[in-house]
Amino acid sequence: MNTTLRTCTMDDLSLLQAISIETFNDTFKHQNTPENMAAYMNRAFNRDQLARELAQAHSTFYFVYAGEEAAGYLKLNREEAQSENMGPASLEIERIYVRTAFQGLGFGKTLIQLAIDIAKEEQKEKLWLGVWEKNERAIAFYQKWGFTQTGAHSFYMGDEKQRDYILVKLMEG
Repeated sequence: MNTTLRTCTMDDLSLLQAISIETFNDTFKHQNTPENMAAYMNRAFNRDQLARELAQAHSTFYFVYAGEEAAGYLKLNREEAQSENMGPASLEIERIYVRTAFQGLGFGKTLIQLAIDIAKEEQKEKLWLGVWEKNERAIAFYQKWGFTQTGAHSFYMGDEKQRDYILVKLMEG
């Protein structure tokens, strides 16, 4: 299967929104109430919000394609676009979303490798992310890539306060 990567543009807004809703729903609907899922997705993935994120100078989205079909995407944040103040020497992975039909086929590996390569290219000292404490599959994936837990922060799913682990990978010079 031919795998390609492409930077998202404002022209991709509808596709970005569709993949965001699909992957988030598939991943978390079994562990959250429908009301909290709807509240979160309506806030996080509405067109205006995603358009603001696409326009943010310090954030970049990348699609990964399986042939002609978008399999998922990566969102990276720098500087003040980071969801926590980690400083200019850090690069945040805010989202790695791979559609269910494409999971287990290496697309997550392709996206995490892209993030690592960009962190090295930009001479970042660390690559970090937040991951829900109950998302054991994702935590295990990141640990295989050398991420370790350094803290936690609160995350709201609708009206429910949840906890995300902060995972960090120190970049080698």
